[in-house]
Amino acid sequence: MAMGPERLEVPGSAGLPAARHSARSAAVWFVAMLAGSAALGLLGGLIWGEVAPRAMLEEIGTGTAEVINAETRAFFGADVWFSGIAVVAGLLAGVLGYRFAVAPRDGLARAAAAAGLILGAVAGGLTMMWLGEQIGLSAYNQHLASSPNGTLFPASLALGAKSALAFWPLFTAAAILVAEWGTRPAPEQPPR
Repeated sequence: MAMGPERLEVPGSAGLPAARHSARSAAVWFVAMLAGSAALGLLGGLIWGEVAPRAMLEEIGTGTAEVINAETRAFFGADVWFSGIAVVAGLLAGVLGYRFAVAPRDGLARAAAAAGLILGAVAGGLTMMWLGEQIGLSAYNQHLASSPNGTLFPASLALGAKSALAFWPLFTAAAILVAEWGTRPAPEQPPR
């Protein structure tokens, strides 16, 4: 008679595989939401880098340039574009993330997906800022280093209002909160 290894039964371990699966599922959803929002940040950075206005500079010496119009609204416009893209991305991530990742889950996986969406929104905003600032930076550095005096060229893009980084996570969290609140059952009215 062939004997295999005996399995020792530990009291209270019946739910252990389910708990491991739940924790694994929660971790997977957390990482997926974090990575998805960061990828959305790449798209946002490309859009911001292409559509945001840039101030015009004039080369006044080797490696030195100054803004042509001191009253330019390009810096403000770049911040407004960043904020608008972050708001749209936050709402999009919140609504779609809730619909496809948070709502179908329960327990730990539900909370992990929501946390992944919000922390991913922070990562998405930082990714968007980084990529948007990189677009056109090499051309700016090239002009600054090698253009003759009097050459006009666009400034590099920079986010002046760092507080705009809060819009993406704020609107993601608000969309999740509103969606969660909307799914609560109505309280029962006492009979009259």
